[in-house]
Amino acid sequence: MATIEQFQAIEMRVGRVIRVEPFPEARKPAWKLWIDFGPHGVKRSSAQITDLYAAQDLVGRPVVAVTNFPPRQIGPFLSEVLVLGAMAEDGVHLLRADGDVELGTLIG
Repeated sequence: MATIEQFQAIEMRVGRVIRVEPFPEARKPAWKLWIDFGPHGVKRSSAQITDLYAAQDLVGRPVVAVTNFPPRQIGPFLSEVLVLGAMAEDGVHLLRADGDVELGTLIG
């Protein structure tokens, strides 16, 4: 079991995808994402979400991501944040905040 303190140590923020590129070097099909977190800057992420999301459908889409994990080198790409999603049988369904929430807003 996780404690509330462990949960509170995880920083999750609202962002918006501003750029998407193919990631052919990834072991499993993935997109390279650039996500704007407002005052927290633009961060990169590798996301295995190609089953449900086309690149053109992702640009402008709000997402929720963990922003305080250490960066992870995935092949030639440095992934700085972990985009969150619900893992279903048909693929990963991205999480997002309901309503018009400012970029960089902390999830709690």
